[in-house]
Amino acid sequence: MATEQQIKPFALPIQTDPPRSPRETLPTMYDLPSEDPKEPGLPDVFHDYQPQLLLETFQPPAYQPDRFFAASDLNVYYTLQNPTWHKRPDWFAVLGAPKLYDGHDMRLSYVVWQEVAAPYLVMELLSPGTEREDLGETEREEDEPPTKWEVYEQILRIPYYVVFSRYTDQVRYFQLTGCRYREVELHDQRLWLPEAGLGVGLWSGAYQGVERQWLRFYDTRGAWIPTYEERGELRAEQERQRAEQERQRAEQERQRAEQERQRAEQERQRAEQEHERAERLAAQLRALGIEPE
Repeated sequence: MATEQQIKPFALPIQTDPPRSPRETLPTMYDLPSEDPKEPGLPDVFHDYQPQLLLETFQPPAYQPDRFFAASDLNVYYTLQNPTWHKRPDWFAVLGAPKLYDGHDMRLSYVVWQEVAAPYLVMELLSPGTEREDLGETEREEDEPPTKWEVYEQILRIPYYVVFSRYTDQVRYFQLTGCRYREVELHDQRLWLPEAGLGVGLWSGAYQGVERQWLRFYDTRGAWIPTYEERGELRAEQERQRAEQERQRAEQERQRAEQERQRAEQERQRAEQEHERAERLAAQLRALGIEPE
């Protein structure tokens, strides 16, 4: 049994600094991104939302919906000399290509030598790991596949190339002039695409509940092409307006019917008053010994 001398009081550790939260001491999403070491780039939610906004608003008026194709994160195979070589644009569009492969199947990839056309427009969303390649600032070894810039510019000869950084909200437009891409300087950050009959530019607003700068397409009037949600809201507003117009027409019909009823009542009252006057006149004539005709 412990004696009184053997029992020592428990001493709490002395804390000199306030306790730190797990958010401060444990790795965060900035330390643990979704980057795949085998596939350079930095996937994030923005890389889901931005291509979807582009897909929703890319509506070239000169083409039926089944005569153009747009996709994101789909392999583009570009040369028969090395059929497995491919690039994977963040987003691209092809004019004149059927929406479905052979008219009946959704594509697993875009194989240029089996399609009617190469992409017309390609967009890359800059990430720290791919920015230099996206901007054509990298060089390749002799035995390596061509860079993304070389494929877009020299092999596929894609007419328009757009790069956008969500970190700086800077968009850069490149147009194929001759054999090289030339950067197009635009004061309003909007680029018109004549063959597509629409333009692309920076829009500030909320998409998928996120308020920021986004790339999206606009029409010949300069109006932003509506998203699926905006189209639904527009249809709902049109339905509300139609219902309101129907209500107003019904109210006008009711008012016209009421006016007709009131006119008929007034006519009835006038006829009754005329009848009463005639009866009084006839009674007065009889009192004078005159029989009214």
